[in-house]
Amino acid sequence: MKSNHLTSLAGLSLLVPALFWILFAQQGPSAFYPYPALMFLPALFGLGRAAVAVPMVLLFAWNPSLFDGGAVAPKRSLVLLLVATLLDALWFVVGWKDGLLVQGAKYNYFVCGVNVVWIASLWMLFARGRKPAPSFKLNFLFHWMLFTWLAWYAFPFFGELP
Repeated sequence: MKSNHLTSLAGLSLLVPALFWILFAQQGPSAFYPYPALMFLPALFGLGRAAVAVPMVLLFAWNPSLFDGGAVAPKRSLVLLLVATLLDALWFVVGWKDGLLVQGAKYNYFVCGVNVVWIASLWMLFARGRKPAPSFKLNFLFHWMLFTWLAWYAFPFFGELP
């Protein structure tokens, strides 16, 4: 499959996690869809249901070289992964108590575990994609997983809904 078609399909696949938000929005955050900040904040600030397109647009804007079969991840991707990893850990530290009170321990531990697995996988993919010779497949998989994590589990909602 051509890189531009594959990248377009990957971007469209980022709409799938958002469908869970649309389908289960009335039930509040769940372990299956914990209202990630990348979706929740744009919706809160007036984008409404259009917030579902935010991860897809960000993937396309973040690394447009994927459309051309680019094999090297941009340096900003390392910075994004580093900053997102540190802020996600801080997010859990700050929100843990509210999550225990409102969503419960099972939710907190499950969502935390999923985040740890995502982050570890992303770091391994990033490291593997840097050596010995970068490839489009690894670059593509890393960026798709990064934005899928941001759209599905990164920075989960803790506490009561406004």
